[in-house]
Amino acid sequence: MINRVNLSVVKLKKGFTLLEVMLAMAVFSIAGIAILGTAETNARNLGYLESKIVANWVASNQLVETTLDTSWPPKNNKKGKVELAGLEWFWQQKVIKTTDSDMRAIVMEVRLEENDPSALSSLMTYISKQSK
Repeated sequence: MINRVNLSVVKLKKGFTLLEVMLAMAVFSIAGIAILGTAETNARNLGYLESKIVANWVASNQLVETTLDTSWPPKNNKKGKVELAGLEWFWQQKVIKTTDSDMRAIVMEVRLEENDPSALSSLMTYISKQSK
């Protein structure tokens, strides 16, 4: 019996140690937390972008309505509210004099809250006096 190996002495490694399993769980939990944080940020940004797009639609619609009005000069600091996409939007029109007396700049600001100091959307256009 030459070179007999006692199988009971040789131990074969099968599986992971407890330390390896805990380290793997820590790595996966950190990665999971990072992914959840990114998903939350993306969801929050998506809601903001949706509000911004709808506010731009409201401002654009109000500017079109103002350009169709034939009164000169346009009324300054005109305010109103409109419902779009299931929300109530508050808009304010500001008329700015230009160097040309036959032209005016109109800025349309849109907010979700009437007394919000910053506008969610602000669009500007120019209109000219109708020639008779």
